[in-house]
Amino acid sequence: MNGPLAARWFRVIATFEAISWTALLIAMFLKWVVHAPHEGGVPVVGMVHGIGFVVYLLSTVWAGIALRWNPSTILVGLAAGVPPFGTIVFERWLLRRGKLTPRSAGEQTAAVASQG
Repeated sequence: MNGPLAARWFRVIATFEAISWTALLIAMFLKWVVHAPHEGGVPVVGMVHGIGFVVYLLSTVWAGIALRWNPSTILVGLAAGVPPFGTIVFERWLLRRGKLTPRSAGEQTAAVASQG
């Protein structure tokens, strides 16, 4: 598994997912508050966001496996796709913890031992 590629892909998709969430929130505002024509674009923006969400979930699992995250980190990453901007918060957390950098299994074991 290509760790650097998975990390890059994850960061791009996490950002796209947050942007599509923003677009969907704006479209829902236009539909329900402003009563814009064509449902405020919700059907189209909703579909784009839905596809982005599924791709985010897949990229989270791919990055988690490629970068050797523990299962709980992967689960938190999957859950981060649900609230608006959760993917950005999760991605920043991963950066601060150095979890978007590929490491060998031996280095990861040593890092966990030094933290505990």
